[in-house]
Amino acid sequence: MATDAMQPVRGPKPRRVAPLGHTAGMLLLLAAVSLGLFSMQSASPSAPGEPGRGNVPVYLAVIGCEWMLVGYVWLGGQRAGAVPLRDLIGGRWGSAKAVLRDIGVAAGFWVVWSLVAIGVNILVGPSHAKSLAFLNPHGAVEVALWVMMSLTAGFCEELVYRGYLQRQVASLTGSASLAVLIQAVIFGAGHWYQGLRMVFVITVLGALFGVLAQWRKSLRPGMISHAWSDILNVIPIHLP
Repeated sequence: MATDAMQPVRGPKPRRVAPLGHTAGMLLLLAAVSLGLFSMQSASPSAPGEPGRGNVPVYLAVIGCEWMLVGYVWLGGQRAGAVPLRDLIGGRWGSAKAVLRDIGVAAGFWVVWSLVAIGVNILVGPSHAKSLAFLNPHGAVEVALWVMMSLTAGFCEELVYRGYLQRQVASLTGSASLAVLIQAVIFGAGHWYQGLRMVFVITVLGALFGVLAQWRKSLRPGMISHAWSDILNVIPIHLP
């Protein structure tokens, strides 16, 4: 899988996803979202048992920001010569077999992703940055919103990083391997508020998602696996 995915782009470079100015705007938006999460982290209770204000507004804000980024990608695809949203996602679900195939690929990838995540976390050791435990859901309403936020992240983040950014870098460099690497670095850097160790971990995992997208020529398996991973991250702990 990785061998095919990391080969240089053959033949003519893929066309640009959007104008370069649009991509610069995307990077600024991603930086703003990252700063917003840092602000929420800084304002969160410092002690695990310290009461907070509830996460419903936080979840809704994150969901809104994710879909704002998708809207920005969609606007870029409306320019002449740009790549439309459907082509960025790739793949086709014309039959039940196609859907089941992507679910199967997503499940297999999730196992690999989980093992790599465990290994890299052991390698780098615990992070000493302030915990994001304040985002964990409590109660039925927050659990339901967490699932919605996870589904949103699965779709939106894969589209932004492994669709828009990865394909844009490939169009500029002619290299699939550089495209996977650069989008992963941007993905990891966007989580700087979690500490340097977690930036490294998230970069590695972002690269895995990038390889999957390049291999399958579709974001669908990655979207499924990403959403599933986020849902399982805390739901088993916080179910009543």
